[in-house]
Amino acid sequence: MMDRQKEQALPMTADNIAKAIYTVNRHAKTATNPKFLYFLKKKALLKLISEGKAEKKGLHFSQNPKFSKQQSDVLVCAGSYYFHMPPTKEDFHQLPHLGALSQSYRNPKTHLSLQKAKDLLQMYTGTREENTGKPMQQSRTYVKPVFKKLGENY
Repeated sequence: MMDRQKEQALPMTADNIAKAIYTVNRHAKTATNPKFLYFLKKKALLKLISEGKAEKKGLHFSQNPKFSKQQSDVLVCAGSYYFHMPPTKEDFHQLPHLGALSQSYRNPKTHLSLQKAKDLLQMYTGTREENTGKPMQQSRTYVKPVFKKLGENY
């Protein structure tokens, strides 16, 4: 029996990794538990940057700042895609501030399944999603309620 995932796996090029990051990021915005997806995005972007396949362009004011405070995000260019990620202290000293985010630019549309994108990024970063399903709770045995008569101490 052939393993379909290995048969249809995408080549690990910088552009395919950028497409996978785009897909994971798009799904993370509406996921019920986006933590792992954002972690995968960040880890893949950091690895692309360290390999010289992506570049930090500058800082943008955040679209949705926490607690209504002004906040900045790092703009990262990977292939023909642009992503935002949280800044480090060094980023504030090393990168230029680009001001507000331009609404005119959109990343190219990509048709890639979330599962394929996750598989590619997990192979690239070497991380695996741990089973986040909560263990089944043991059913409790029914305990009958105890009622006391009015005025009686328990």
